[in-house]
Amino acid sequence: MATPAPILVFDIETIPDVATGKRLYPELAGLSNNDAMTKLMALREQDVGHPFMPLPLHQIACLSVLWVAGGKMTLKSLSLADHSEAQMIQTFFNAIEKNPLLVSWNGKGFDIPVMVYRALQHGLTAPKLFSQTGEMRYNNYINRYHDRHTDLMVKLAMNSTSQKLDVVASLCGFAGKQALDGYDVVPMVQAEAWDKLTTYCESDVLNTWLIFLRYQRLTGQFSAEQSEQWESTTRDYLQSFTNQDNSLRHDKFLQAWQPASNLADDKHVTDIAITQPSSDTPTSQVESP
Repeated sequence: MATPAPILVFDIETIPDVATGKRLYPELAGLSNNDAMTKLMALREQDVGHPFMPLPLHQIACLSVLWVAGGKMTLKSLSLADHSEAQMIQTFFNAIEKNPLLVSWNGKGFDIPVMVYRALQHGLTAPKLFSQTGEMRYNNYINRYHDRHTDLMVKLAMNSTSQKLDVVASLCGFAGKQALDGYDVVPMVQAEAWDKLTTYCESDVLNTWLIFLRYQRLTGQFSAEQSEQWESTTRDYLQSFTNQDNSLRHDKFLQAWQPASNLADDKHVTDIAITQPSSDTPTSQVESP
């Protein structure tokens, strides 16, 4: 079942940029990278009450994407284990040149701005990302009101409080983040646990994709049948997606993913008929709908 245009669901995992941190804080210059990272986070927490770095100081440690086109899907990750940060970002920018629909969770507020700042550092290029002419004039990746980049966190909040991916994914019966979260990324990188890191990042992409299918159903872009078929296709894909040792890469995700038994069945949904009372109906006999 093909989609109208390619879809690129993405997520990044980051660590503090130690090299820039050492330039900003000379007292870190003589420390090892691991010690400097720990000290950099401590300084940040001392300044603002939490260790979350300013966006330019997030070095990308992992980039995971799900490419959906022609009725097929491909899940892939790049990490610092075998790629430079510049290679990961430019690979992502090159994919945007194919004009896909971008889908993310807080991608407009975090992932894309981080990649843009890091691209400045590395001297990279992303013309399609910034294009606002021709076919991109009325639906581009930059305008906050356009949908070519669908940030589900923003869309679903509808100007209310933004929710965490784990909360909404769990609400829908998907796997959620399970035992890990963003604060586990630094320890994974320091331990060089690259498979664990990329699997975690991919699980965020999968949760985002599955929420996107429900969002498309909610907004009428997908029929109920299309949404359920894509969920089934995703499950089948993961059941054949293995590590090098032939073990299921996302076995825990599959185990935590609940069957969609609570979805509404259109056949059993009735209309609520609201009729206006006639002019001679006593007010006391009119029931509230």
